[in-house]
Amino acid sequence: MTLFEKLRCLFTFGQGVALPLPAIDENADPFSLFKLWFDDANKSGVLLPEAMSVSSVSQDGQPSCRMVLLKEFNQDGFIFYTNYSSRKSQELNTNDKIALLFHWNVLQRQIRIEGCVEKVSAEQSAKYFHSRDRGSQIGAWASKQSSEIQTDTELADSVTYYTKKFAGNPVPLPEFWGGWRIKPNYIEFWQGRASRLHDRVCFKQHNNQWKNFKLQP
Repeated sequence: MTLFEKLRCLFTFGQGVALPLPAIDENADPFSLFKLWFDDANKSGVLLPEAMSVSSVSQDGQPSCRMVLLKEFNQDGFIFYTNYSSRKSQELNTNDKIALLFHWNVLQRQIRIEGCVEKVSAEQSAKYFHSRDRGSQIGAWASKQSSEIQTDTELADSVTYYTKKFAGNPVPLPEFWGGWRIKPNYIEFWQGRASRLHDRVCFKQHNNQWKNFKLQP
């Protein structure tokens, strides 16, 4: 984080409390509001505004969460990429229900998203995979994500192996790596206010249409 970004972050800290909540038409869609808030977070100096908590649930009902980076969003949903053998992917394979959380403290804002997931196409995963730096591409092959490490040199040895294997050639997309698309059915926008009288604007999907309403703080 640069000095300028730190100063900008300090200058804007807490400004969300004073921001007016945008007027929301009854026919509004949550993706437009998400883009507006996401752009605000980018402008405010938030470090990694695309960072989000992803929560999945195991077969025995145990929830787990972790931070990942949002890579794309549009009317079709929100996309992140990972190893399909990871714990989160294994859980999503057996239970496609998922929850996301964005928290931007500088703006006193958070967005909760609930829905289900689907895998993106191999073509889309490959396009993103090859946009990454080569080290990250090698790392995707080298790491058996969520597997227990047996020796201190196991991961380094694996990096060395795949670095040599793909030397002089493009790194192919691993068949065990790709994107998940979250298709939301509920999105809640939370705006912090003084005296804890926060705004909670919610969108819920019904019959392929979005309906919005507010909740008590």
